[in-house]
Amino acid sequence: MNAVRNRRQLADNIVQLEVEAPRIARRRKPGQFVIVRVRDGGERIPLTIADADASVGTITLVVQVVGKTTGLLAELDVGEAIADVAGPLGRPTHIENVGTVAAVAGGIGVAPLFPIAQALKEAGNRVLGVLGARSASLVVWEDRLRSVSDRFIVTTDDGSYGRPGRVTEALSDLLMEEKVGQVVAIGPPIMMKAVAELTRPLGIPTLVSLNPIMVDGTGMCGGCRGLVGGQNRFVCVDGPEFDGHQVDFDNMMARLSAYREYEAVSLQAAAAHRFGEEGCRLAEEARRAREQ
Repeated sequence: MNAVRNRRQLADNIVQLEVEAPRIARRRKPGQFVIVRVRDGGERIPLTIADADASVGTITLVVQVVGKTTGLLAELDVGEAIADVAGPLGRPTHIENVGTVAAVAGGIGVAPLFPIAQALKEAGNRVLGVLGARSASLVVWEDRLRSVSDRFIVTTDDGSYGRPGRVTEALSDLLMEEKVGQVVAIGPPIMMKAVAELTRPLGIPTLVSLNPIMVDGTGMCGGCRGLVGGQNRFVCVDGPEFDGHQVDFDNMMARLSAYREYEAVSLQAAAAHRFGEEGCRLAEEARRAREQ
């Protein structure tokens, strides 16, 4: 159970895993996630269910290596198993026909956005897809988002692929050209904040996902607290999606940095264990760099 059926390297530090999880594959809905524990005694992390195939009993996870646990997960090969995969969790995305929807993804945000855009398309909406990344090498799942879009734009910050500039610039042009009934934006918090500020004066409902700040997925740890409409909400049980015009993104971004020092220590310990003296040297250099 929970064996890796397929592994694909999408970009540097971004891996796609198809994992055996038949019950989750049958029940999952757009917007939901799983809690993954790579090995016994390890950290629990949330990952959005990016796709699923109920006929073969697999779910697709897209993993970006940002710390120790995601690094361990990305290193798994076909045939190896994940210790625990719990889900589906979270409130499914509310899907309805509003006419035209702009689906905006920043970087790895395309993975959780894809099933939502797919469901919106199946509900009869006209879908305007916008996918942005820092550079061409970090553009992933372009084919998937394009496949459910009636109109599609790729942007890169450095202009190495597609339209030069940020997703907000492409979205701004679309909003002047099309009558959009809803915007769904998933990506880095600063990108979602920019999208929400763009749509706020236009009165366009904007849905964002706060999954980056989730921890245990049950609401018990309180680590995913966020201010939405001036009230504390728990992302894992009340979300992960919220009205972007009500989210306090500054508060969210401050919370994201709360455990950075602890993650650095964990990474250093992992490096020392895996690489011996070389790992210890790298850990010492990292420590000195933080103290400067």
